[in-house]
Amino acid sequence: MFGYINPYDPYLYKKDDVLYKSLYCGICKSIGATCGQVARMSLTYDITFLSAFAHNIMGKDVTMKKSNCIAHPFKKRPICLRDELSDKLAYVNLILCKHKLIDDKLDSKKGGFKRLLFNKGYKKAKKALPEIDRIVSESYASLRKLESANNGLIDPLSSQFGDMLADIADVIFGDYKTEYTHNLFFYIGKWIYLIDAVDDYDKDVKKGEFNPFKVIYNNEKSGKALLEKFGDDFGFMFNDIFNNLKENFYNIKFYFNRDLLENIVTKGIPQKTQEVINSKFKTKNSCKVKE
Repeated sequence: MFGYINPYDPYLYKKDDVLYKSLYCGICKSIGATCGQVARMSLTYDITFLSAFAHNIMGKDVTMKKSNCIAHPFKKRPICLRDELSDKLAYVNLILCKHKLIDDKLDSKKGGFKRLLFNKGYKKAKKALPEIDRIVSESYASLRKLESANNGLIDPLSSQFGDMLADIADVIFGDYKTEYTHNLFFYIGKWIYLIDAVDDYDKDVKKGEFNPFKVIYNNEKSGKALLEKFGDDFGFMFNDIFNNLKENFYNIKFYFNRDLLENIVTKGIPQKTQEVINSKFKTKNSCKVKE
């Protein structure tokens, strides 16, 4: 997807760090086996989070084995062995990547080469998971219509992306889905859309591309100026999402230790939000988010 979902290292147990990295490597192996070696370049930690979450709530344990990989050819590292769920998520990863690249191409006329690189793997993924492909394709089409309307309403835009991620999670979890898992991924999807818009604000202003915050705040000249003037709005918006994430997370049944997932949802996501705000806009006081 976008690569924003990560644990917060200072509060991450060593065991969870090892697990998360080994899940990442396991998905990478699954992508290579199911969609081809080139497709492995599309992997993000967002899908790793989905893998950790799905394995836990579905009660599917993982097996780790020390092995070499392309990225680490000389030193063996723990890697989760492929299973049915990791292969399914490999397909999901490529479907999301492909439609993101299609959307980028339509927005900026760039990204066509990367899109072609993943064509072969995407065809396999689409054939394996047609329902997921339909959800993503229809969601991006709806997003483009909403963006074209350019009406300054950000909630329908972020909610559309949230609905997409929640519907994907429902399909993956099957009988294990609940209203709380659905809602959790809905709010994660909203957050991804919003933090990506904040992250891309300066670039979008410079290139004249769509950004929802440009419409709402009358093409404010820079992200730094935007947050200095309207930081309270952003603080309220993100803190509301964080509260909803926590409320739903703590109502979900986990089969295994939930430390890793709790770290990501309650600490990693708020920390990434503050990191984007601080690093992109060189300001530390205009918008405060709470864990």
